[in-house]
Amino acid sequence: MNRICFVLLCFFATVTGYAQEQFSVYFETNKHELSSAEQSRLREWMASNKTSKILAINGYTDEDGSVGLNDTLAQRRVSFVYDIVKGNMKIRQDFKTRSFGKLHKQDAVKAKNRKATIYYLLEKDLDKENQILGIQIQPSKPVETVKPIEFPATIKVANMRGGYDDMKLDVAFMNRINTAKTGETIVIPNLNFQENTFAVMPDSRPRLFELLEVMRSNPALKIKLQGHVCCMTKDRQDLSTQRAKAVMMFLFQNGIEKSRLSFEGFGVSKPIYTIPEKTPAEREANRRVEVFIIANN
Repeated sequence: MNRICFVLLCFFATVTGYAQEQFSVYFETNKHELSSAEQSRLREWMASNKTSKILAINGYTDEDGSVGLNDTLAQRRVSFVYDIVKGNMKIRQDFKTRSFGKLHKQDAVKAKNRKATIYYLLEKDLDKENQILGIQIQPSKPVETVKPIEFPATIKVANMRGGYDDMKLDVAFMNRINTAKTGETIVIPNLNFQENTFAVMPDSRPRLFELLEVMRSNPALKIKLQGHVCCMTKDRQDLSTQRAKAVMMFLFQNGIEKSRLSFEGFGVSKPIYTIPEKTPAEREANRRVEVFIIANN
């Protein structure tokens, strides 16, 4: 029956001109605990190698016993040794996953096969660790700096006379929408509608174009328009939904994919101020359309 060798940690490699060191301790037949004498040898080795670094611990058995039993025994021998050295010596971080090549040949003396072998580097060779192990370090790629979006303060908008007018935009509001986190809700300020309709007042048109500029510049942004009304106990005309939909349709008709847009009306169910409102300012605050950020990666 072939000898079983269990590689729990890392195995061994050499590079021309350098070699990692090794130290072995030996077990009695079918035992995974070291004898007192072998434990003393191990601790003496540790005391003289405080500045060394362990790369691997391999466990071995002789050919006696079944494959399954030998495999388990090899694992236990490695674990026993590891429990003694851990916390007392430097150990390579990836020691449990890296393989370094072929196993040793079986020795003619069975007692020499019942062992755990520690592969390690002396302090003088630590700066050559990756070279000795044959690991090539790839140079890190430079971090690409993402330039912030610069939104325009004015844009040209077609007028009814066949020409164009300059429209001033609120850059601060656009930046706020652009940098909002997923799950955040932002009120569209000064977005007013004609009374009892979903038609946007002319002086509120810049709010639509501001939102359009952000959606065009940030293709990762997905939003839901949420409508609210004021001044009444029930939204009988469903104006909250119609107004949210009007904003969404403006974006869609100007090239924003429908998959990035949705809308919802809440009527008077989520007022900022208790209805009936006490002041015009409270009514204006309740009568709003908000942007809910669905995604913004």
